[in-house]
Amino acid sequence: MQHGADLFVAVRFDSCLQAPYHARAMVNPLRDRRTPQDFAASGQVIEITEKLSGFPRLAEIVEADLLALNPDRLPHDRIESQVTCRLGFGFADAQRRHPKLEGHVEVTVDAVCQRCLEVFRLPVAADLHVVFGEDQSGFAGDDGYEIWELDEETMRPLDVVEEALIMALPFVAMHPDGADCAGRMTDEAGPRETKRPFADLKSRMVNDN
Repeated sequence: MQHGADLFVAVRFDSCLQAPYHARAMVNPLRDRRTPQDFAASGQVIEITEKLSGFPRLAEIVEADLLALNPDRLPHDRIESQVTCRLGFGFADAQRRHPKLEGHVEVTVDAVCQRCLEVFRLPVAADLHVVFGEDQSGFAGDDGYEIWELDEETMRPLDVVEEALIMALPFVAMHPDGADCAGRMTDEAGPRETKRPFADLKSRMVNDN
């Protein structure tokens, strides 16, 4: 009887009578919406790479900068660049009253050099040392922290990353010093009119906030 019982249990375990198990869908932590206090209390750490297309305001600026190009010169993967994020939440004070965010974000985008009007790859990076909250009058943390006031009670890390990268964009995109730029040969001939979508669109978006 013992053999029979063992066999019965084994057959039943291997049968398909059980309902299928559905794993919970993975949630992108950059899109998680919570209060800064919740992020800080959990000690949330985010290390992730996301496509530029996932940051619509930043992607819009990059696209606008390339509009002057002929369609056949447009980089086909211009909004597929990878945004790399390393973020860590916590508190900036021992009393756990001031939620903070520290980290580094970077991306390399396609841009039009305003000297030579050729496309080049522009690295953009920002370090984050942020304390959240409207009333920081009693904050005695490190002077290196920047105070960010939020329009809403909750926030998404994605929006913080996007804002930091937009602020890090140059107002005029140009080849870095030492790079091969044909426009340097004509600089001595005097200034010339160029389009500045980085400056115009960036200024508009910053002023809207």
